[in-house]
Amino acid sequence: MKDYIYKSQQSEKIVKELYDQQLKSLGVAYEDLYLPTRFGKTHVLRVGNPEGEPLLLFHGGNSTAPYSLKQNMHLITDYLIYVPDTIGHPGKSDQKVLSSDTLEYGEWASDVIDSLGFEKMICMGESFGGGILAKLMCTAPEKILKAILLVPAGIDNASKSKLILSMGIPMILYLATKKEKWFQKTFLPMTSNNEPMDKDTLEMMRISFHHVRVNPNMPSNIAEKDLKNYHAPTLLLAGEKDVLFPGERVIKRAEEIFPRVQAHLLKDCGHLYFTSEKRKQHIKRILDGFLSNSE
Repeated sequence: MKDYIYKSQQSEKIVKELYDQQLKSLGVAYEDLYLPTRFGKTHVLRVGNPEGEPLLLFHGGNSTAPYSLKQNMHLITDYLIYVPDTIGHPGKSDQKVLSSDTLEYGEWASDVIDSLGFEKMICMGESFGGGILAKLMCTAPEKILKAILLVPAGIDNASKSKLILSMGIPMILYLATKKEKWFQKTFLPMTSNNEPMDKDTLEMMRISFHHVRVNPNMPSNIAEKDLKNYHAPTLLLAGEKDVLFPGERVIKRAEEIFPRVQAHLLKDCGHLYFTSEKRKQHIKRILDGFLSNSE
């Protein structure tokens, strides 16, 4: 089937078991919502403070909502967080795969906000999810109260040729040899200073790699002309050593195309920005400052 994203029915079972394990490990109360969109049914997790300000979080590509929530647990005390399973990605939403080259992901995100019953929300996107948020800025800018982009796609993506050199060769060697060292070297460029990946991240990558028909295409770079009606305050955090979305380039372009952007370059930081406690606390301080600003 064209839109069946798993490699087999057993693969689907394995991925959804991991999803439920990740969710249980958070140790927080949650609600399951199933919402209609023009592209199909979307599953959304609702967690956090029922009296808090609503915040919509878009998770990374070929990953899961609970995995993303774990990186952002510091927000649940003050915010009511909604995390949709990106349609066509691992999770409990429909499996229709959207185009990374059009504004379809923005249209889907707009439908999610409508189905949640909000006129506008604080929106936050990580990696692929940042690309979804960037597309939303183009399709429904009026629905974004504030935007937070964490190591985002869709602003200035790295060239595919560079990624083939840094990640593609170890992946080919892993497929040929099945040796664990090549699997880990495939994703090592995403870390900061080649530091080892934590167990949860490695497991997420391993299960996606083996059981999901991974979509290698990130949301394409948005066009400045499509942002003419976007004026929301925007926070951007980019990794200095991010091989997917090079930090200095991403910030340079963001400052050219966004009218109200506060950009931070995370020094010596790869794409996996949450790997050290010191960096987590630094990012938390930046986020808290931005979110508490009444601008």
